[in-house]
Amino acid sequence: MSFGEKIMQYKEDMIADLTELIAIKSISGTDACNDALDWMVKKAESFGLKAEKVGDLACHVELGEGGKLCGVLSHLDVVPEGNNWNSLPFELSVGDGYMYGRGIADDKGAALVNLYCLRALKESGVIGKNTVRAIFGIDEERGMHDMEEYFSLQPIPDMSFTPDSEYGICKSEKGILQLELYADTHDGTTLTQLHSGKAVNAVPDTAYALLDCTENEDHQLARLADAKEGSFEFYYTIDGMMVLSRGTAAHGSTPEKGLNAATALIDLLCSNFALPTMGTIPAFISHYIDTDTDGVMLGIKMRDKESGPLTVNVGTVHIDEGYATCTMDIRYPVTADGGEILWKISEVAKREGIHVKVLDHNPPLNMDENSEIVKLLSESYEAVMGEKPRLYSTGGGTYARKLGGKGVAFGPVFEGEESNMHNANECLSVEKFFKHAQICCEAIYNLYTRG
Repeated sequence: MSFGEKIMQYKEDMIADLTELIAIKSISGTDACNDALDWMVKKAESFGLKAEKVGDLACHVELGEGGKLCGVLSHLDVVPEGNNWNSLPFELSVGDGYMYGRGIADDKGAALVNLYCLRALKESGVIGKNTVRAIFGIDEERGMHDMEEYFSLQPIPDMSFTPDSEYGICKSEKGILQLELYADTHDGTTLTQLHSGKAVNAVPDTAYALLDCTENEDHQLARLADAKEGSFEFYYTIDGMMVLSRGTAAHGSTPEKGLNAATALIDLLCSNFALPTMGTIPAFISHYIDTDTDGVMLGIKMRDKESGPLTVNVGTVHIDEGYATCTMDIRYPVTADGGEILWKISEVAKREGIHVKVLDHNPPLNMDENSEIVKLLSESYEAVMGEKPRLYSTGGGTYARKLGGKGVAFGPVFEGEESNMHNANECLSVEKFFKHAQICCEAIYNLYTRG
C-alpha cells in the first residue's frame, strides 16, 4: 500500500471543506482573496499545523524542521465566473460523477488536497527528514506577483511542485507575454462603443458594440452575420444599433479551443464598414489579428518541438468615448526570444499610432527530465497509478516558473479529462480528484521523508 492511500480517510471532511472554500468568491484582485487566505490559515491551525500569512498575497502551512526545504504550491484566487453555467459557480455541486464550481480545477481543489496531505502526515505520526511547506497565493491569475513577494521574504524551496496543470509531469512551460495596446483616443465614427472580456488570460464569451449607422447598413450587417463564424444578435436602442456577440470561453493558453466573441464581432464589423469608421484599435485587431490565434499577421508565428506553437489571445477590448484599449495574451515556445516578439509587436503598433504597455512577462521554463524532483514525482505517480507518467509541455503558466529551476507542475487534471478551466461549468471527476489526492499525498510524503 502506498502512503498516499491514507488521505482517503478524510474524504467526507474534504468535500465539506471544499464546499466552504468554493463559496469564497475570491476573484483575483478582490478583497475576498484575503478571506480565502484567512480561511486556509484557520483551517490549518485547527489541524494543529503551523500556519502564517507572508506579506499581503500569500500564506504557508509548515510541517517538520530542518533538512531540505520542500514546497507544494497552489493558488486560491480564481478568474471571474463568466456566463452560461448550469449551476451556481460559487456553490460546490456534485452530479454525474463530477464536482462543479469555480476553482475546483484551478486551483482550489488542489489547494485543499495540499493542506490535507500535511494533515495526513501529522496525524499518521510520520517522522520526516525535511521541512514541507504548503504555500498558497492569491495573485496567480494576474501574473504571479504573489510569489514574487513571497520569495522576497522567504527562501525558494530546494524542491517543489505545483498541482496546477495536468498529469504527468510538465517539464516545459511556454513564455507568457501579456500586453495592453491603447490609442490616445477613440477615433471611430460609426462604432461608438465596444466592450468584451474581464481577464487577459481568458477567451471572452460575450461582446457587444453600439453603432451609429443607417437602416440600410443595419440590414446589410445582419445579412453578413449569417455567413460569419459566431452567434450575433441585433437590438435597436436609443443609443443606436447594438450588436451582441456570443462565443465560447476557454483558457488564454489554448485560445484555439474557444470562440473569441470580441474578435468575431470585430471581424463582422470591419467586414461591413470602412476601417477608419471603426477606430484605431478595432482596425488594428482586424488587420493584424482577426480571428486567428497563431500570430501569423503580426509576423510572430513560430513553434518548436519542445513546446509547440505560439498562441495569441485577445482577452479584453474596451472602447468608449475618449478611450480605446485591448489586452493580448501571448504564449511563446521555450526556445523563442520574448524580447524579440515584443519588439515586433511594438514596431507594428507604432506604425499604427498605438501604444504598447507590458502588463506581465514570464520567461519560459524548461526543466531537465533527469532532475531530482522529476524523478521523485515520477516514482510517486507510479506507486499509485502503476505506470510511469508522461513528460509534457504546456502553454499554461504555473508557479513552477517562479521556483528558480527547482520545481515543476504536476497534476491535478488527468490527460483527456474534462475540467473547463476558465470556462463555464468548471469541474473535476470525483473519482479522479481523489486519485490525484493519493498521488499528491504520496509525493509530499516522499519529499518529507527522503534524505
